[in-house]
Amino acid sequence: MDRPALAASARSANARSAPDRLLAVLAAFDHTHPALSLSDISRRAGLTLSTAHRLVAALTDWGALERDGSGTYHVGLRLWEVAALAPRGLALRQVALPYLEDLYEATHENVQLAVRDGHEVVYTEWLSGRSAVGVHIRVGARWPLHVTGVGLVLLAHGSPELQEAYCASPLTSYTAHTITDPVRLRRMLAEVRRTGVAVSSRQVTDDALSVAAPVRGPDGAVTAAVSVVVPHAHAQVPVLAPAVRLAARGISRALGWQPQGRQD
Repeated sequence: MDRPALAASARSANARSAPDRLLAVLAAFDHTHPALSLSDISRRAGLTLSTAHRLVAALTDWGALERDGSGTYHVGLRLWEVAALAPRGLALRQVALPYLEDLYEATHENVQLAVRDGHEVVYTEWLSGRSAVGVHIRVGARWPLHVTGVGLVLLAHGSPELQEAYCASPLTSYTAHTITDPVRLRRMLAEVRRTGVAVSSRQVTDDALSVAAPVRGPDGAVTAAVSVVVPHAHAQVPVLAPAVRLAARGISRALGWQPQGRQD
């Protein structure tokens, strides 16, 4: 069951507040459902058709949603305009992009920038070459923290409470190589903190390996992670790790971080 359906089953439409119902309409859209009819929105948001119609009309008037000639609704540009103000979104991307491009030119492989949102990693930038290994990533995509290099970095540098809660939760498996043992995951997180890089090998697909490093903000806290994804069969981690670390440190410095001894 998807998130909108879970929300609908947890609370009836009549019991939800107006803001809850409005957010349910927006949550009906995702990467697998970018275009919805009014009845689709009503069903996925768990709302009556009349309530969905009223809320969709208000959101469309404001520009959060747009309606095409066939009557199908899409996310509107007004939401993109607001989202661009997020400090971990477009602003971070603009600072990081020159360093990501340098990393791409050095490797000609997939280069990614990501931040953490709860127990998931969210990708804010992705550069890919024609011959780079295929990955299931796009800007805005989400994956569990334990299966990607950037996710491991963000989890390793999260609070102890976050790490314990995450390790206590079910660890989704995607391949035979996905880490599903919490004891092994804790050891890996300690290794990430010790070495300053995370290596995720064949956890999402059987043919890919990622090397990731932390990006720090002005206060030294890890706010994002950068990675390069390469074919597992030809991966040279000792060569890739310094390049990824260099890119991450460059972004960190551009964000205002001043290194004091070894922190990453």
